[in-house]
Amino acid sequence: MSILTLPRRHLASAHAPAWNTRAAIWFIAPWLLPLSLYALWHLGAEQGWISPQVLPPPSYVWETLSDLTTSGDLWLNVKASLLRVLVGFAVGSLLGLTLGTAMGLWRPLQAYLLPTFNALVQIPVLAWLPFVLLLVGIGEPLKYILIAKAALVPVTLNTLQGFRLASPALREVAHVYRYTRRQEVLEVVLPLATPTIFTGLRLGFTKAWLSLVVVELVASSEGLGYLIVYGRQLFQLDLVMAAVIVVGAIGYLIDRLLDWSEARFIGARAASRLGTQGEAP
Repeated sequence: MSILTLPRRHLASAHAPAWNTRAAIWFIAPWLLPLSLYALWHLGAEQGWISPQVLPPPSYVWETLSDLTTSGDLWLNVKASLLRVLVGFAVGSLLGLTLGTAMGLWRPLQAYLLPTFNALVQIPVLAWLPFVLLLVGIGEPLKYILIAKAALVPVTLNTLQGFRLASPALREVAHVYRYTRRQEVLEVVLPLATPTIFTGLRLGFTKAWLSLVVVELVASSEGLGYLIVYGRQLFQLDLVMAAVIVVGAIGYLIDRLLDWSEARFIGARAASRLGTQGEAP
């Protein structure tokens, strides 16, 4: 029997192993580098290539992480860090969405604000620390303001870039169909801008998370950044490594959550538009 005359189910079963192999490769590939680094770290500690005072063995780090979890210290510090980053990120994102949308919809405002905004963007978060410290002191508002500033920049620029994606030709079509300004924004501009806006939100969270750790390294008595400083001061590098692992894991999980939210939001919008078109006469 020729392969051209094989039933469809036989063809599917013939291709199944290839697809399963490809799926397995895509699943395993992202883990190859971290697992290789972990194996090298473990081997170096076992063979004495690296001094335990410089880089503690993985067993020490996992034991310290277990002790932090059992005692509740890990949760207390994670809770403090998450509260700071969520408040700062929410404030910075809201301001960034508002400012980016305003500049994207009103060209005179963009011409007036964007050059100054681009100049201020070049100043790192730590450079603002002494100035903000004089204004609000060393308490929690200092951390919220610096984290919000870090999130504000990418959210604003990506929102503005997203609103620029709507070409004049598309807007001209909207005018031909007598769309109101609100309909033009919601049905023409915003669908094109949504992926870019979500990219800005993800970048904004990354910047906020990095700034959180930096701010806690400088001025804090609790949080994951404080754990890193505390471990360095006591020369307990196992504590430093444990805190670094938690910082990376939480940042990765929240980034995946934002990615999932983006996919769900865009998918729901597409399904809604298809449903609307299907109901049209």
